[in-house]
This record gives sequence, C-alpha cells and structure tokens, in this order.
Amino acid sequence: MDKQDFYQDARSDIKGPLDGVRVVEATTMWAGPMAGCVFADLGAEVTKVEHPKGEVCRTLPPFLPNSELTVPHETVNRNKKSITLDLKCEKGQEIFLRLCEDTDLVIENFKPGTLASWGLGYEEVRQVKKDIIYVSISMYGQFGPYCDRPGYDPLAQNFTGWSSLNGDIDGQPTKAPTFLADDLAGLHAVIGAMAALNHRNNSGEGQHVDISLVDSLLFQSNGYLTSGKLGIPLERAGNKSSIAAPVNGYQCSDGSIYVAVLLDAHWKAFCSLIRREELSGMDASERKREMKLVDEIMAGWCRTRTVREVALKLTEIGLAVTKVNTFSEAAGHPQIKTRDMLQETELVDGSQIPLTGPAAKFSRTPTMIRSGAPQLGRDNNEILQSLGFSVEDIKVFKDEDII
Repeated sequence: MDKQDFYQDARSDIKGPLDGVRVVEATTMWAGPMAGCVFADLGAEVTKVEHPKGEVCRTLPPFLPNSELTVPHETVNRNKKSITLDLKCEKGQEIFLRLCEDTDLVIENFKPGTLASWGLGYEEVRQVKKDIIYVSISMYGQFGPYCDRPGYDPLAQNFTGWSSLNGDIDGQPTKAPTFLADDLAGLHAVIGAMAALNHRNNSGEGQHVDISLVDSLLFQSNGYLTSGKLGIPLERAGNKSSIAAPVNGYQCSDGSIYVAVLLDAHWKAFCSLIRREELSGMDASERKREMKLVDEIMAGWCRTRTVREVALKLTEIGLAVTKVNTFSEAAGHPQIKTRDMLQETELVDGSQIPLTGPAAKFSRTPTMIRSGAPQLGRDNNEILQSLGFSVEDIKVFKDEDII
C-alpha cells in the first residue's frame, strides 16, 4: 500500500485518537513516563507533575551533543505539559488534588504507599473525582509479600528469570540492553487504563489499576512461567531459535546476516538454491533435531558471500532475512524514514533533533510528535491560573518552593 493511500482520510483537526482525554502524570525515570508518553502521543492532554528540582530522567545520559538536554528525557517526555509541585507539603498536595478534579486518569510510579502517605493515594483522589482512573506502576505491585520492596528494571529482569535465558549459550545471565520491563509496564499501564476508561464510560465507575514490572515482563515471556512451574526444561538458545532451524545470525564476507527458516517450503527453496536437493526432504522436526547440521550448511553458504548478495538471493526465494544492523544503520534506512520513526522535533533550546516516533499508525487520526519535552515548570502559570489561583498566589508558591 502507498503511504498516501493509507492516510487519504486523515483528519487534521484533532491531535490523535485520544484527543480530549486528560491525564495527570506524577512519575519519574521510565515506566511511568513511558505510559504518559504513549497517552500524549495518542493525543491525550498529559500534564507531568515534577518536583521543583526536576525528575531523574532530565539528567539521565546520554546527553545530546553540546547540550544539557538528554536523549531519554526528550524521548519519553515529549508532547506533555509540565508543572512543578512539592507533593510532600500541604499546599502542593492541595494543588495536586485540585488538578485531579478535572482529569480522567492519574498515572504514578512511586513505591507503593508513597503517595498515600502524602494524602494523594487512590482513596484520597477518588474523594475529589469519584470516577477517577488511578494507575499505579511499581516493581512488584500494590500487594504481595514483596510489595514494599523497591526495585528497578534490571532487578525485574533477574527476579522473573528472564535474564537467565538471555545471552550466549555458555555465558552468564544477561539483562536486556533496553529498559525492557519498564517499557512493558508502561504499555500495560496504558492498556489497563484504556480498559478502565471504557468501563467507566459504560458504567460511571472509576477504579485503581495496579501494574507491576514483574507481572508485565512475565506476561510477555511466552509462557515460560508456566513451563517453569511445571518443571519443563528451559534452555538458553543464544542467537538460535528453540522452535526451528536454521534460525541464527551468520557471518558474511563483509558483515552479519540474520536468517529464519521456519517453513518446509522455504527450506526446500534454499536447498534448491544451493543445489543440495538431497537435503530438501528434511521437515521442521528433523531440522530441529539436526540443528547443528543445518546451521553449519547455512553458515558455510553465507561465509563467502556479501551481506547484500545473501539478502538479495534469500529474499528472492521468499526467506525471511535481514542485515544485522546497528541502531545507527537502522536510523538511516528508508524503511525507518517512510514509517516516520524519526521525526524532526524542535527542543526547548531551539535545536532540532530526530526523535523516535510513535509505533501505532492511524489512518483516520494520525499521531505525531507535536512538541519536544517541556522546560521544567513551563506550564505552571497557565495550569495554576486555570485552577483559580491568582498571579499573587503563584508568586507565593514560588517563593515558598512549592513550585
């Protein structure tokens, strides 16, 4: 399909499919801000509440070239409004609750019980907004024997068993290079919030949505938790596949290629290509048993050819194949450009950088990065005045370090 055909009925008068939804986000680091980022990208009005000194993501490396701005902050806090509040003081709590009176949902990712101890938990917020959707993201969840323990993404990967299956077959357990548990928890927070919003719209009932990094990562672990409970052996596969062969990364004369042969028809086509028809009768189960053999055959064929040649020939016969790219190489690929996965965005310092764009594409209600991450407290005056506070009130709040 042509890109223009996909967007031929696109609207330009709304921000996205969630235009009109209002979100208050009291979060830090990654999981909570990621949930807010997805809502903001989808068109919701997201107001991020931060301590007057700012949250940790603002100083999380890597930094942009010749700038005090960071890639993580610009990535996960774009499209949002910013208000600063000291939530530990009474006036800051009063302002936060007033902010919640006119919102659809609240997202927070503090240690369980923290906001409640400040008088800002679900029970307190529902007193001012009866049908509020209150989303809490934490390491272990709001209940359970470990609920009071702190935790971060790498701990979730190791607690769940995920890291035990990652890495080289003979190597040490290895965490993911990205904030995998945080990202998944952020996405499940959005899914949970959307389900709760649908229920509220049908029934008028709000509710507390409890999201755990551990639960989110386990849910996305392909049933391995069930296998572990039943004592079914789980072996580390490294770069190979536990369900099919040949599936692996292979060295070419000028780089690496990754090939996945799952279907018998594709194996037959490959055998014909390399003129090894005597092997074409090996079905999927036999190839899996003879994984070492078929892996060596594919590796031997790739070794003396260029990445371009291997990719071209295997693509021509219908196989799934890709060059093993770096992020830098992926960033320059026309597929990434056409899909708008890098969008030029103006930052608060006037510079422009390509930020990673939203994943979901909507033909009728397109989404985009509308603005870079806001300067800390940029929207204090606008938001506080909309809540009924005067210019004099705001000056007092600032003098007392409430904002």
